[in-house]
Amino acid sequence: MTLTIPFDNSYARLPPGFYSRQAPSPVAAPRLVAFNDDLARLLNITPGDADEMAHVFAGNTVPDGAAPLAQLYAGHQFGQYNPQLGDGRAVLLGETVGTDGVRRDIQLKGSGRTPYSRGGDGRAWLGPVLREYVVSEAMHALGIPTTRALAAVETGEQVWRETPLPGAVLTRVASSHLRVGTFQVFAARGDKRALKQLTDYAIQRHYPEADGPMGLLAAVRDAQARLIAQWMGVGFIHGVMNTDNMAISGETIDYGPCAFVDTYHPDTVFSSIDRMGRYAYANQPDIAVWNLAQLATALLRQLDDPESGVEEATEIVHAMPQLLRDHWLQVFAAKIGLTNPRPEDGALIGDLLGIMTGNQADFTNTFRALGTDTARDQFTDPAAYDAWAETWRARLTNEPDPRAIMRAANPAFIPRNHRMEQMIAAAVEGDYAPFHRLGTVLARPFVDQPENADLMRPPTADEVVPATFCGT
Repeated sequence: MTLTIPFDNSYARLPPGFYSRQAPSPVAAPRLVAFNDDLARLLNITPGDADEMAHVFAGNTVPDGAAPLAQLYAGHQFGQYNPQLGDGRAVLLGETVGTDGVRRDIQLKGSGRTPYSRGGDGRAWLGPVLREYVVSEAMHALGIPTTRALAAVETGEQVWRETPLPGAVLTRVASSHLRVGTFQVFAARGDKRALKQLTDYAIQRHYPEADGPMGLLAAVRDAQARLIAQWMGVGFIHGVMNTDNMAISGETIDYGPCAFVDTYHPDTVFSSIDRMGRYAYANQPDIAVWNLAQLATALLRQLDDPESGVEEATEIVHAMPQLLRDHWLQVFAAKIGLTNPRPEDGALIGDLLGIMTGNQADFTNTFRALGTDTARDQFTDPAAYDAWAETWRARLTNEPDPRAIMRAANPAFIPRNHRMEQMIAAAVEGDYAPFHRLGTVLARPFVDQPENADLMRPPTADEVVPATFCGT
């Protein structure tokens, strides 16, 4: 059977100023590590044999109908504006329209240098490729909007990241790769025509009900507010919420130094480059608002009189903190078994999180255990939990089936950082069993799997992962 991808490439039909035509760079000896059959079916892709797919998803063979290109964008990185970024190690092969009618990008990450590489080698090493494959598919299984992984390929070459490491290419699927930074680059250049074309394209592709630039801004706000609340609900830390890593679709994108909280603390940071804690767990809602303000600034630049839209844009942005709080309350209310939360429930949830912080409670296991009456075992001082639980149980009176609500809201399994590191270390040695096991278990995160209970265990002292890295 021959690999067939039914491309229909709308972004490539935009003017050349939005991208650079760029074919992926071939690699020495591609070998297919993983292929996502379920996602392929959704994309209307007919798989080929392993060797053919290895060559296509490594970039050695450009499939029929593809229109490979590297996208242009800019972005604020840790608050500092960089006027030109772009796909420095990625090539968009093209788009398909899935069986669900949704248009999606198919992109190779680690496929070689582009005009936007800024001195980099354009490659990826195996660790970040496997990390993104596992975490993005886990996020999908958790019900969180996300890019997804279609394939992972070894290149048969080494890349240098202080030491030589095995190279790899990830095939990423997204509803688009439009970012806040895509708008910023044209706004900064004063290119109103390109900015309007991009706005019209984004509306047509993602939010056809939106009315003009401010309608798009409001739609992005709503999608991002829902997304960030969902991140918070599973203890996810993106790690690098720069504006070039914020997709206007409301999907989680760019799994670099991402991680999940083990022992709960709101100030948890894993990213090795986030030295000031800008993107700490608890800061993510505020950063999302800041990023939306940058999008608002960019969108206003296309108006003949930008000042005329400032009041409306300000209202849209200023409404986001309350939206975030509302979505956060819905998410966390379900985590403690409440169907219809009241405003005062925020204090009840906050009290639990405060006790967890002071008692070294594991985030995931504590919430999962609420539904089995074993949560007190997660606390160094169980009496502190008991006092909170008395109020909580009183609040649950007359709630319909709170245990079922909690089981549906609280996963048993997440991609724990130490297990990810162990998986990567094994794969570097040629052992992919931990990678495949994680993928299988994390595909059913809300299901009790007693035979995989070891994957629920927090790290021991010598297993703690103190920092995660972007892999570039």
